[in-house]
Amino acid sequence: MTALSPTETLADDRLDRAVSAAAAALAVRRAPDGHFVFPLEADATIPAEYVLLEHFLDRIDPELEARIGIDLRARQGEHGGWPLFADGKLDLSCSVKAYYALRCIGDPPDAAHMVRAREAILAAGGAERANVFTRAQLALFGQVPWRAVPAMPLEIMHLPLWFPFHLSKVSYWSRTVIVPLLVLIGLRPRARNPRGIGVAELFRTPPEQVRDYIRGPYRSAWGRFFKAVDVVLRATDPLFPRRWRRRAIDKAVAFVTERLNGEDGLGGIYPAIANSVMMFDTLGFPPDAPPAATAWAAVRKLIVAEPDRTWVSPCLSPVWDTALAGHAMAEAAGAASSAVVDACAWLRGRQITEVPGDWSVRRPGLRPGGWAFQYWNDFYPDVDDTAVVGMLLHRQGDPAHVDAIERAREWILGMQSRGGGDFDGGWGAFEPENTHLHLNHIPFADHGALLDPPTSDVTARCVSFLAQIGMPADDPAMARALAFLRREQEADGSWFGRWGTNYIYGTWSVLCALNAAGIGAEDPVVRRAVAWLVSVQREDGGWGEDEESYADAPRGQYRESTPSQTAWAVLGLMAAGAADHPAVARGIAYLATTQRADGEWDEAPYTAVGFPRVFYLRYHGYRLYFPLLALARYRGLRRGNEKQVAFGF
Repeated sequence: MTALSPTETLADDRLDRAVSAAAAALAVRRAPDGHFVFPLEADATIPAEYVLLEHFLDRIDPELEARIGIDLRARQGEHGGWPLFADGKLDLSCSVKAYYALRCIGDPPDAAHMVRAREAILAAGGAERANVFTRAQLALFGQVPWRAVPAMPLEIMHLPLWFPFHLSKVSYWSRTVIVPLLVLIGLRPRARNPRGIGVAELFRTPPEQVRDYIRGPYRSAWGRFFKAVDVVLRATDPLFPRRWRRRAIDKAVAFVTERLNGEDGLGGIYPAIANSVMMFDTLGFPPDAPPAATAWAAVRKLIVAEPDRTWVSPCLSPVWDTALAGHAMAEAAGAASSAVVDACAWLRGRQITEVPGDWSVRRPGLRPGGWAFQYWNDFYPDVDDTAVVGMLLHRQGDPAHVDAIERAREWILGMQSRGGGDFDGGWGAFEPENTHLHLNHIPFADHGALLDPPTSDVTARCVSFLAQIGMPADDPAMARALAFLRREQEADGSWFGRWGTNYIYGTWSVLCALNAAGIGAEDPVVRRAVAWLVSVQREDGGWGEDEESYADAPRGQYRESTPSQTAWAVLGLMAAGAADHPAVARGIAYLATTQRADGEWDEAPYTAVGFPRVFYLRYHGYRLYFPLLALARYRGLRRGNEKQVAFGF
């Protein structure tokens, strides 16, 4: 499209064409049963781990590994290592795994790209400085002794709920990863590694001399305490009765088997699924035994084969994609359009109403009623997906959805954080009161992502849903949630975005919630947020934010604008009653100008996050449905001559 000047307003006919093209481009991505699913991409870690898994099992698929090798080489950064997101700085742990995977695939250590990688890894401290999960992988391949991994005795499975460390007190993703890993750490299997590949060249310390190395947790009183516990556990581990260990293994197997989740796998996430595969193999399950075969099929389901590369996804996101695409289509074509009707019908069939998942440990009397992120993950629905789906069902207006919406309302209200304190009134993603902050100091938690505390973006989504279905702002639950959001606002007017990048995402989410709850544009929290969003708009009219804003990069800034982050900013400003602000017109012009002839947008940067500073995500659907949502909402506001949006999302 022809570029617009920074002050030019998009003509009505051009806006119509942009919306129609985007809606048509999104509609053709719909599956025959009405749902949407787009690739979800992380860094090189997951495809590298998959290659190592094949070599652990000696189930090597040379053709597949060759295609993965193409992808791994393409991800190598100019610094020689591998980043956690496009154009990011070297990440040591990711680089060690990517290098090891390429060695297993057959890349010679004297190849130019391998020499560059090795030099970069050694300059960063060597493989001995990698994180806990990487050192556990190296221990499985005999590259470091098991003393390089923090003590995690299998007998953890026996700990009572009141104990300071209990598996129910860590996040769902940590729990599903840890349980099968406990078996691996306890039994210490050795990878088959049929080609005998090692990576001793990546160590500055002789590998056999490597000991545990955890930087963060030792810097606090809790860290020193848990380090002392680690020392005691290492000394006493041989003294634990064998029957305790056998029973602990049985409990771990029962935990995993109960949650295998068909071909969606344990927890629906790659690390947990891969650990379950290795656990079953270590325990002697034949590959065709039902649990082992199911786990292996779940791993294979995550392989993404594209014409020019093959990679492995950390998980699948059909519920999230379908709900968000449904909102965009409802905005563009109306809630009664076939795309929205079909999406809602598919989503309603995915509601979890029978299984009291792990969240029920804290809420034993609460009826299930949520949605998971994946196709099926009944033990682990999340309130973010549930709120977004609930808003779409309500928006579509079919009386058949009434019971599903009521179940969702009941479940979300039951999951609200209680007990006073900073987290009171907020929502975590998967479980209530998952705020045992002392556990972030255990040696095993060097990634800093062990817990699932309430966050602004998830809380905002819950507020939006509850307000949309009629809950007033003075309802006690709503009042507590709004108070949480007010407390969480940053001094500059933004909000932190836990599950999207970052302050733009968080600020958009909260402004939508405040609008839905009836908090007007004159409220100081809204005024500050609007001023901040306007202040970080880029010269081209768009918005962009670096993943490094989770570290020390400036908030709301990046070297380029992105379609998804521009859409969030525009949606946030419109929710704040600023639809007529010049910044909105410029943002809309940016989206129209950068739209491709086929109605889609290009977006290479990562704009989402799994674990801040550890694991980042690129949702391939974000570049499609968020710009459409923003353009269509802007058109609706212009046509309706209104100042605020009607829905909380």
